[in-house]
Amino acid sequence: MIEIFKQQFTSDMSAEEKINRTREFLQLILLKIMYDKNFFENLTFVGGTALRIIYDTKRFSEDLDFSLTKKAGYNFSKISPKLIRTLGLYGLKAEAKLKDQKIVQSALLKFSGLLKDLGLSYLKEQNLSIKIEIDSNPPKGWHIENTLINKAYMFNVAHFDLSSLYATKLHACFYRKFIKGRDFYDFIWYLGKKIKPNYILLNNAIKQTEGYNPKIQEENFKAFLLDKIKKIDLKEAKKDVERFLIDKNELRLFNLEMLQDAIRASLP
Repeated sequence: MIEIFKQQFTSDMSAEEKINRTREFLQLILLKIMYDKNFFENLTFVGGTALRIIYDTKRFSEDLDFSLTKKAGYNFSKISPKLIRTLGLYGLKAEAKLKDQKIVQSALLKFSGLLKDLGLSYLKEQNLSIKIEIDSNPPKGWHIENTLINKAYMFNVAHFDLSSLYATKLHACFYRKFIKGRDFYDFIWYLGKKIKPNYILLNNAIKQTEGYNPKIQEENFKAFLLDKIKKIDLKEAKKDVERFLIDKNELRLFNLEMLQDAIRASLP
């Protein structure tokens, strides 16, 4: 398995990119296992990693995020044991730290020794981690699609459609309690594609966390974005996202005037 990981590397790659590609290969293996174990009967793939895996955005990601869209037959406690047991069949040793909160459930999978075996760390105890996070009470209004993935392994994933993914990303961008630059990189990608968000899901998400319905719709969406974007610390966002970018020149996109122009150009 170590040699298969090394096949993802080229001689001109930085250590940073090799670590990112190692993590992404692990993400693909985990998604393949989840497909094989029928986890997508209950869970739907969301977030920035879904955008990267399904739509080939040019930034790497850390976590695997899911929404619980079918509760019948779901059991969070059975997920990580099945993942760890099957990872062992792939020749990968992992341990899980679980956190079952009221709404958000997570399993932090730690792959000890893998970076050292790949020559990316001198320390055997340095872990590479991937967090699997599940929203057990997602806001209503989403639409689900299924996509065939053919990257190293071939499998199917259930995921929110682009409009619904955009709605959840907008909620993360402007209502998360801290700045996460990866959110804003994805936001820029959506602007470039001129995607329309799922307004029902967006309003429901804001109501769920903020306690009110802002009644965002096509007529006032541009004004909403222009108001929100000027309040974001883009320098802080750049610091967060830099290590995940394939092309560091894209950091220049984190410019308020440029983003304001992009918002105006992408919307009527």
